[in-house]
Amino acid sequence: MARLLTLEDGIVLTIFARQTIEHFILFNQKATFPESPSEALTEHRGVFVTLKKRHPRNEQKWELRGCIGHLQPGPDSHHQSISLLEATRQAALSSAFEDPRFPPVRADEMESILVETSVLTLPQEILTIDRGKLSDQITIGTDGLIVQGRGWHRGLLLPQVAPEQGWNAEEFLQGCCQKAGLPPSCYLDPGVKILKFQAQIFAESVPNGEIRARKF
Repeated sequence: MARLLTLEDGIVLTIFARQTIEHFILFNQKATFPESPSEALTEHRGVFVTLKKRHPRNEQKWELRGCIGHLQPGPDSHHQSISLLEATRQAALSSAFEDPRFPPVRADEMESILVETSVLTLPQEILTIDRGKLSDQITIGTDGLIVQGRGWHRGLLLPQVAPEQGWNAEEFLQGCCQKAGLPPSCYLDPGVKILKFQAQIFAESVPNGEIRARKF
């Protein structure tokens, strides 16, 4: 079982995610890893990097600017498992420059962007005979969801999405089905897999500011 990250680990990881993006914008190069990382940051873990930007008409709200990551990072070019730091570097670059929903992040945006890292546990399938009671096995604010089935369809929503959207467990399931490109009620289909996972979430309180562990 993967060990829990400390707050210090989360701070190092989130600072590194920001530095990765800024370094690539300035020098078109990958940032180097932090010196003497803890063992937890060298483990093989899934991670997502989320970027948020202030809403143009409401400074109290933040809107998504990019979010990409790895459930279980694949091997590197030498067929070695990549570390959490390397997975974070890849996720940060992908979130900033390769999220198909948004244009690439510009240098002048970074001072107004919040950086958040979510380090994932291994997903576990939710098994139940009565698909209508799937929501009973989901804890809002703790569990993230994955919906996969009907060919190559797959959708993932991080644990923080449901409380941020004000969703209950059923709405969370419906939202994840739609993220997979499937009808909202697809979770009732026994041929569709529903998995849940948890995450440790670390986020800047303000752009480039204090980093805190997020709890819901």
